[in-house]
Amino acid sequence: MTEIDRKRNTAQLAHGEHRAEIVDRLYEVALDPIRLEDLLEVWEGRTAGLRVGPLETAITLEDPEIEAHVSRATVFLDRMEASRGDGSYRSVLEDIPRFAAFLADGGAKVAACNRAAGVAFAIEAGSPMTALPFTPEDIVLLRREMRRVAGGKAEKVVTLRLRSVVTDNPVIMRISAVDSADERHLALALSTELVWPEGFSQTVAEAFGLTAAEVEVVQAITLGQPLKDIADARGRSVETVRTQMRSILAKTETHSQSELVRVVLALMDVALLPAAALPVTEKAGLEERPFRHLTTPQGRRLEWIEFGDPTGTPVLYMHLDYGLIRWPATAERAALARGLRVIVPVRAGYGSSSPMPKGADQSASGAADYAAVLDHLGIRQAAVICLGADLRYAMILANTRPGLISGILGCAAQLPLRTAAQYERMDKWQRFILANARYAPKILPFLVQAGFSLARRLGKESFFTQVNGGSPADMETFARPEVRAAMLSGSDICMTAKFSAHAAFALECIGSERDWSDVVRACSVPVVLLQGDQDPQTPKATIQELMQDFPHLTVEFLPDCGQLLFFKEWPAALDRLATILPR
Repeated sequence: MTEIDRKRNTAQLAHGEHRAEIVDRLYEVALDPIRLEDLLEVWEGRTAGLRVGPLETAITLEDPEIEAHVSRATVFLDRMEASRGDGSYRSVLEDIPRFAAFLADGGAKVAACNRAAGVAFAIEAGSPMTALPFTPEDIVLLRREMRRVAGGKAEKVVTLRLRSVVTDNPVIMRISAVDSADERHLALALSTELVWPEGFSQTVAEAFGLTAAEVEVVQAITLGQPLKDIADARGRSVETVRTQMRSILAKTETHSQSELVRVVLALMDVALLPAAALPVTEKAGLEERPFRHLTTPQGRRLEWIEFGDPTGTPVLYMHLDYGLIRWPATAERAALARGLRVIVPVRAGYGSSSPMPKGADQSASGAADYAAVLDHLGIRQAAVICLGADLRYAMILANTRPGLISGILGCAAQLPLRTAAQYERMDKWQRFILANARYAPKILPFLVQAGFSLARRLGKESFFTQVNGGSPADMETFARPEVRAAMLSGSDICMTAKFSAHAAFALECIGSERDWSDVVRACSVPVVLLQGDQDPQTPKATIQELMQDFPHLTVEFLPDCGQLLFFKEWPAALDRLATILPR
């Protein structure tokens, strides 16, 4: 073998290992969105601090196997939206949903149990220990050891071998002490009894395209039955079952029975997790702004809110892909004092605004929706304030409706990016989403949906903190009570128990990463861009590069600002806005 062949084989092996690790992380994220950051690191080839190639190669991964696993993981992520409990000892049970487990102090009753124990042992919280399907002697032994472990009078972990009086099979029981929120001394009994959740067969069939017979084989393999026993139980030959296994491995794109079981167990955890809803956001001093709506000739619903002076100079405000429709309370009052009528349309797929028509050009259709709201209100001309990549909507609107837009103020704006280096400069979260929007758009919806599930898991406040953590300026801004209240309240149209705009968010990201340089060049209205020196998405170096191609734009850098520039420097922003208002 030549040196070139050895290097090629080494590279192929590294790529295969990298791909396998990505697949592992995809299912981990479907199970637990808190692992999204781990996926982020592996996705970009940063395992052990190394990259597997340039950004385009590391991120694109135009690999049918990965795309197939993304589609399947999405099936389970759709069923997720889970919480890990109230922080009490019951959360211990939620962390082990697939195996039968329960808590007790060694007394007469079960303190708590997970859903798997309810199915396997027919018990619930408060059930007598004698209800467990073991012999009286085994139950006495079990209670004694749980009492000793809970009271600290035995080893930290005790393993018992019991026998089920229902199945006559041995059951291994692992007993360990746990902390109790109500000051009881409890022990956790974790068994080897694995439960196939009700309805899980249909979920597995949908995710992998398996036949009913193949699902039965998967279930038997997952529950630990050998091929010979499966064949005997089904009245088939072992060779027939082996043929079915080959089909199953091909459809699930796994390479061994152990890998198949690992994937199925991870997805089983998702099926067993309870659903949870986001809490209602506190308005924290913001006045209520009623939603108004119109119906387009195509039957679509478009919503908007307004604040400021109802008879003042019209200002169209674009809310970014996080749905930030509210300003800090003092900024909204300042709009009234400055005689500004601020109109905030809710974009397609956010709040109760209808989704975009299927197959529509995302950017052009978004701009047309803005025009529809202004036309409905009889607005003949307005200035625009836009955040981030919403700049493209403002420019398309100005280009397609001459005279409607008097000028554009972009705050922490994003211009069309061109090179991998410009993505590399971004902070990790922004790069993870936007680079995949450009290089792997088929996979982006899963990543965005996982991010929204992560927001549900962490709470919006913690989620925003994590995403913007790369900018000290943004952290300082978000810590301001007025700013935090405006962002958390405004984004209710994006992520609450009632609304989840993850599909619209993904489409907007993909739209923003297509080259819209011609739109920028064609824009003839005054454009003022206020940019921060700590912007984690569009750093100063990137803006300076891009401005060489767009010299007709006016750019001003503000110190100690990031993505949340408008929320921190809204007085300066409104001062600049005054220069482009309709006359």
